Amino acid sequence: MGRSMASHLIAAGHTVHVFNRTKEKAQALLDAGAHWHESAGDVAAAADVVITMLGFPQDVEETYLGAGGIVEKARPGALLIDMTTSSPLLAERIAQAAQARGLEALDAPVSGGDIGAREARLVIMVGGAQAAFDRARPFLEKLGKNIALLGAAGAGQHCKMANQISVAVGMVAWCEALAYAKKAGLDPASVHQSISGGAAGSWALTTLAPRALNGDFAPGFYVKHILKDMRIALESAAALNLDVPGLAVAKGLYDRVAANGWEDNGTQALYRLYTTL
Repeated sequence: MGRSMASHLIAAGHTVHVFNRTKEKAQALLDAGAHWHESAGDVAAAADVVITMLGFPQDVEETYLGAGGIVEKARPGALLIDMTTSSPLLAERIAQAAQARGLEALDAPVSGGDIGAREARLVIMVGGAQAAFDRARPFLEKLGKNIALLGAAGAGQHCKMANQISVAVGMVAWCEALAYAKKAGLDPASVHQSISGGAAGSWALTTLAPRALNGDFAPGFYVKHILKDMRIALESAAALNLDVPGLAVAKGLYDRVAANGWEDNGTQALYRLYTTL
């Protein structure tokens, strides 16, 4: 996703500095005119706006708050935008550390997956100060279509957790519906056509269910990443004293998917679990 997002900024005429743990994955950006650096901190030292798209909260913490990281090496007055789905509490810590050094920070996780990134139509959920959001908006508009400031630091991550709770529980819903249809002796593809346009309809039912029925489990969004997001959501809900039993069920099912060795499949691999029950 980060490669697609950076390519839109290059296409818009911005000077783009990049770092990735695997340089070869950035080659297309370098060929398009991006400037390579040997660390995220070195990128921050060269740019007025720093945008990150990482894997896990521990990656975010190390990249921003570690020795030689972004907060330490960023230019005075730089704007830092983390678009990773990460911890709301970590987003608050990064914002506090940035403010202490005269920097601005936003948490801006996204929804829309690899297709949304390629087509620059991501949903972008932002937490932070209004002034920083206003400064970031021209860049974010090159990456997405639905862009909203939800509140102070951490609010973007809380919104993404709400999104992921809905996604995870919704995945269980369509998998169980089509598994039920199959068990009842119906053609799941025909049932899918019948129900996807009605009250049961959803983006996942329309887009991911046909892939699962065709045996296509290639990742748009990895099982291992939805598991990461569910862990964060469960921890955040616990901190808010909120019981989320539907999410807990979804997490248990996806744990079983991963235990079967399918964590590098797309999230539609949940349907594989039902076909083996």
